[in-house]
Amino acid sequence: MIKALTLGLVLMSCASFAQSKSHSSDFTAEWSFTKGIEGPGVNSHRDLFVVNYQKQGTIGLVKQDGTCSIFAELPAGSIGNGIRFDHEDNMYIADYTGHNILKIASGQNSATIFVHNDQMNQPNDIAIAPNGTIYASDPNWKDNSGQIWMITTDQKIVLIQPKMGTTNGIEVSPDGKFLYVNESIQRKVWRFKILSDGELTNKTLFFEFPDYGMDGMRCDRKGNLYIARYDKGTVAVLSPKGKMIDEILLKGKKPSNITFGGSDGKTCYVTLADRGCLEIFRAKYAGREFIKLRKK
Repeated sequence: MIKALTLGLVLMSCASFAQSKSHSSDFTAEWSFTKGIEGPGVNSHRDLFVVNYQKQGTIGLVKQDGTCSIFAELPAGSIGNGIRFDHEDNMYIADYTGHNILKIASGQNSATIFVHNDQMNQPNDIAIAPNGTIYASDPNWKDNSGQIWMITTDQKIVLIQPKMGTTNGIEVSPDGKFLYVNESIQRKVWRFKILSDGELTNKTLFFEFPDYGMDGMRCDRKGNLYIARYDKGTVAVLSPKGKMIDEILLKGKKPSNITFGGSDGKTCYVTLADRGCLEIFRAKYAGREFIKLRKK
């Protein structure tokens, strides 16, 4: 009864929500990236990096004028997905074919294995807490299941949530107190409280969509959660209280991920799997990771 009532309220909320008048615009040339376009990540110098430029297994560097070049080629057999940067500008990449989290040290362009675990299905996306702890979503698309891994700064890898749906987008709140994870097939967004040792507790249903899938997620500095709505062609924005407050219409239908960047941290870069390119729109607030960039 309670679950049915909750779903009913969500359905009414989604049905009555007025879509934003905001629209995206093209940032890079269509099909300059493969259909595996993902990432994206911005370092403290405002450089934008996106995986699978021109071919699978690469990382592209995208300049502010939208032109691209190959920044790195990953080890043979590795293909990148999510990208994040730590406080020292080290890049971490979810390598879904190699069951790795890769690392490219600041100032370098060659990847090394940061952690590897054969029990990983295919690490999909990653988020980094303020203390440097990495969280990785790990879906198994064949049976609609998934899990979450925690990777400590001393390279210890721990399976902390083994029995979930198809875990995909993942993000840490600006204050580092909560972890958000979405399940693409189940259309649910979960929120966990992060304990002092990095473990997760108090799993709570944050939001449930009645249709379409989800992919990458990012928070702005106010704690609003931006979610790529795969197949719907929008980016949904949820408040810290779990209410939909905006939805931006994209040109493509398959947004795979999103990040914040630009000179003020308010430019949203969205990767589109059905167009092989990036689209952009402007947000009201800077991204939560831009908080640390401002301190550089």
